[in-house]
Amino acid sequence: MKDTHLIPLPNLCTHYQIEMSFFDGLSEYGLIEYISVEKTFCIHQDKIADVEKMIRLHKDLHLNFEGIDTVFNLLEKIDYLQSELNRTNNRLRRFEDD
Repeated sequence: MKDTHLIPLPNLCTHYQIEMSFFDGLSEYGLIEYISVEKTFCIHQDKIADVEKMIRLHKDLHLNFEGIDTVFNLLEKIDYLQSELNRTNNRLRRFEDD
């Protein structure tokens, strides 16, 4: 495997003690995308933090794929709203400084 930015899913299954079917389910719900490299499915290292969150949600809170999808959609909305709030605050500061 030449691309060092890709992590094989079998390694993640072993490391996190989770079945490959979990990743298949995440992929079916569009929560992750994996790439086939030399007949091995891999995920980009930038997505590992999200995968770890999904694994914790699944294991600790016993959420199914629908629940994980809902939580991630809500987190995405929260991030968007926080960035909107920051932009609005920055605009207000411009007027307050005058």
